[in-house]
Amino acid sequence: MTDSGQRAVPYYCPFCASEDLWPAGETHGQWECRSCARAFALRFVGLASAATTTPAAPTGGDR
Repeated sequence: MTDSGQRAVPYYCPFCASEDLWPAGETHGQWECRSCARAFALRFVGLASAATTTPAAPTGGDR
């Protein structure tokens, strides 16, 4: 995303998977789904660093 004021558009509603999404509210990142009548907000948190990701610990199920 850039600082030009453009919104990043979600492709699907996170609740019902509909594509009938419209910008909602005056705050950046707020969307409404007209299929399920839910409103939600999206925001960019940051990029994950490869150094911060760790492999999953063994479950110990082989006893």
